Amino acid sequence: MDFEHSEKTQDLINQVRTFIDNEVVPAEHTYHEQLEQNPWKTPPILDELKAKAKAKGLWNLFLPKEHGELSPGLTNLEYASLAEQMGRHHIASECFNCSAPDTGNMEVLAKYGNEAQKKQWLEPLMEGKIRSAFAMTEPEVASSDATNIETSITRDGDDYVINGRKFYISGAMRESCEIMIVMGKTDPDNPNRHQQQSQILVPMNTPGVNVKRPMMVLGSVDAPEGHAEVIFENVRVPKENIILGEGRGFEIAQGRLGPGRIHHCMRLIGAAQRALELMCKRANERVVFGQPMIKHGSCREDIAKSACEIEQARLMTLKAADTMDRYGNKEAKELIAMIKIVAPNMALNVVDRAMQIHGAVGLSQDTPLAGFFAYARTLRLADGPDQVHMMQLGRNLAKKYE
Repeated sequence: MDFEHSEKTQDLINQVRTFIDNEVVPAEHTYHEQLEQNPWKTPPILDELKAKAKAKGLWNLFLPKEHGELSPGLTNLEYASLAEQMGRHHIASECFNCSAPDTGNMEVLAKYGNEAQKKQWLEPLMEGKIRSAFAMTEPEVASSDATNIETSITRDGDDYVINGRKFYISGAMRESCEIMIVMGKTDPDNPNRHQQQSQILVPMNTPGVNVKRPMMVLGSVDAPEGHAEVIFENVRVPKENIILGEGRGFEIAQGRLGPGRIHHCMRLIGAAQRALELMCKRANERVVFGQPMIKHGSCREDIAKSACEIEQARLMTLKAADTMDRYGNKEAKELIAMIKIVAPNMALNVVDRAMQIHGAVGLSQDTPLAGFFAYARTLRLADGPDQVHMMQLGRNLAKKYE
């Protein structure tokens, strides 16, 4: 693996970093002011930032080059360093149309959708005109095992009828969220549990779609994205809304979650790196017991350990991205599992140390640390909990030595 950025990648890193410094950072205060007026409406300043990024060609950078003319042509390895820059600021990813859950949904539609589905939903998503949600998790079953999903998708003539209850459906609280990809069972009695599920497109304005409430994350509603509880009561959509075909839902989910997991890890590296930089700045400026905090050994140790852990996770993330590019997502699954285990825990450790060095202000809204902490803690569950990744990774590694 080549550890040097290509000229093209370095130029893009510089462009993204410059845009964030010159456009995103000065707009953050306005963003939060506007958000207070309506928590579920995308703040107008964000639409302005998206238009500026799009005009500069810094748009849809996440979509792998195998998607042809839809993609900007970047490899996963090239995108990794860009996503790290985006992860340093809460709103940056969305400015470049590179935020979850849209990224995963766009990849699903680009890879598995038919031409009509791409025209109706992929195009406006890629243009940044609408937002989307992915509805898989359910409160009544252990959704870390996707074969447990109980929502029913029943064929009725030229339609499918959907009934079920989902929760923590990220993005579904947004006023701009117009489409959900819903996972449920079309064939619950199939002896092959991995062929019972399907995925189907459900517009948010379909009768019977009932957004009950935002689920909190560590006491926050996480506006404007939100993580909704959604009830589906006899929701009827055309048969043409099924993606790829009946029984292909588990296959689609596996194809979707692999890239999505590593995108989150890339962003977490950026969040942790910014936390380290804030930690160093605070340690140099703050005087404790008559001397700068950096003079204390425990503070130096926290900074040193954090730098080591970030660099380890960064290299593992880059290796996973490079393996995806060279050999495909399936061949990279072990490395993707490793980094999904390592990166959130690393970020939690680094951010926690930064919060401690900042004192009470580290818990407040005056730094991004509390938001970083909540994001990292959420990622120990989102896209599969640590325990599932470790269980499967341990099984696969041991199998090689049978």
